[in-house]
Amino acid sequence: MVWHSIMHIYRVFLAVITLLGYRSNVVLTKEWWENANYYQIYPRSFRDSNGDGIGDLNGIAPKLQYLKDIGFTAAWLSPIFKSPMVDFGYDISDFYAIHHEYGTMEDFKALIARAKQVGIRIILDFVPNHTSDECEWFVKSVNREPGYEDFYVWSNGTVDANGRRQPPSNWVSAFRYSAWEWNEKRQQYYLHQFAIKQADLNYRNPLVVAKMKEVMRFWLDIGISGFRIDALPFMFEKGPDANGNFPDEPVIDNVSECPDPDDWCHLNHTYTQDQPESIEMVYQWRELVEQYKKEKGGESPVLLTEAYTTLNNLMLYYGDGQRNGSMVPFNFYLMRSLKNDSTAGDIVNYINDWIKRMPPGVSANWVLGNHDNPRYSTRLGVQRADLFTILLQTLPGNAVTYNGEELGMTDGKVTWEQTVDPQGCNANPSNYENYSRDPCRTPYQWDASKNAGFSTADHTWLPVASNYRTLNALAQLRAPKSHLQMFMKLIRLRQLRSFQDGELKIKAIGDDIIIYSREAPRDELFVIVLNLSGKRLQLNINEHFNMGGQAEVITSSLQSTYHDGDIVDPRTYVAEPYVGVVLVKF
Repeated sequence: MVWHSIMHIYRVFLAVITLLGYRSNVVLTKEWWENANYYQIYPRSFRDSNGDGIGDLNGIAPKLQYLKDIGFTAAWLSPIFKSPMVDFGYDISDFYAIHHEYGTMEDFKALIARAKQVGIRIILDFVPNHTSDECEWFVKSVNREPGYEDFYVWSNGTVDANGRRQPPSNWVSAFRYSAWEWNEKRQQYYLHQFAIKQADLNYRNPLVVAKMKEVMRFWLDIGISGFRIDALPFMFEKGPDANGNFPDEPVIDNVSECPDPDDWCHLNHTYTQDQPESIEMVYQWRELVEQYKKEKGGESPVLLTEAYTTLNNLMLYYGDGQRNGSMVPFNFYLMRSLKNDSTAGDIVNYINDWIKRMPPGVSANWVLGNHDNPRYSTRLGVQRADLFTILLQTLPGNAVTYNGEELGMTDGKVTWEQTVDPQGCNANPSNYENYSRDPCRTPYQWDASKNAGFSTADHTWLPVASNYRTLNALAQLRAPKSHLQMFMKLIRLRQLRSFQDGELKIKAIGDDIIIYSREAPRDELFVIVLNLSGKRLQLNINEHFNMGGQAEVITSSLQSTYHDGDIVDPRTYVAEPYVGVVLVKF
């Protein structure tokens, strides 16, 4: 009852804030996916409804109102399709079915109905590069059934001087060891750029392209609002020569940086990564969703794309000037460039690089975490977590939040015995923590009850992080000041014209201060000050942005001594250690 009472009070508060417009006009005229807030749900870890220790669809559905109340536009679900769970859903055996641990198709349709009722959109994780080796398509390909002979990447391999069979090239899996696996029944090798049980589809086969487009239309018909598309740089690889041989990839120049030949980083992936056809495929999928809108009417489905690649390629994912691509090519340039010791100047340059390189007519996007990387509160410093949340939510364009970041969740501790991530399991007990993605996937921390309110089970699929009794959603909703309270205020600010349409003017002051403004014509001036350092630093904000003699604190990091509504003098402003503050000209 306490939880529902708190959420009812908060919904009333949000309605009042929306009506008042927070001293400014709210912008409502953009496409739904522009300037949006996307929330990644890792279903296995979000909420368990049936006590088996694994999150599920019926656990997600009742919490959609919570996400809507926070202010999220859409939630994208990591894979929920039928799977042997070797890579926890990224090894799909049936693209048209729901994995039994997560529920049924009826449960998913009920989730969609609830989402529409609440007013939040559901986006599915689309995994086009590979399938499980238990997929019907793979079984048919092994058996060389008509139409499926070349559905996957097959090769006879080579024979060495001693007459022994060898893989067709030196290609290495992202999860370590050879990317080729011998299939005894077919008497050929198949390519798998991830786990052995994740066989790469052959996108040079037009039947594969057509089949995956059928899959996309199937889920759009059920009522989803788009796709987050996984592992795009891997989709195409250089094809074989006339003899069916594949070229070896070159070893990196400085082998000392990655000396183990079984490790993915040991090679330069010139033949298995970032082939131009991968970008072309995204353009085809954009054409598909645009055609779907024309046929069906309603809102445009969105494409969010995952690619750990160069800044040049990320810009091409937006489009090439002739054809459109992804609406939101995830900005991993910022996430991967940003380090614990990055200076203010470094960060400003990363932000400007993205904005200056974007093609005309697209939206920027900002992402700092996901299910494959340490949480940014752990990676960049717990004391600076709010600071980076403020950065993420006050830059122009779209923001992407991984579940738990709004609470300041940190990576959990997962021992070697508890490790289940194949990337960690393929390492060894002495260095598995350098590879395992389990720590950032620990269950969502709802409250201080058993298993953080995630599950009633005696054993959860991953252990709950030990700090859940003090760091949880319920405690933060009750608190007058918390990571979550700050997050909610930031999302409300994003609806104002200065944040929707206002120009970004950003600069670094020395190595430690980032200062920037957001202001739309004839609207209010907001200034954000971020102090990356552990020192108190005084500055005259008016030397950079004219705020006059008084400014109001809108929100600030949890440890700040500033309170919302405080009036400060911009001319003698003190930037507190590791603190971010949003100010408005008074």
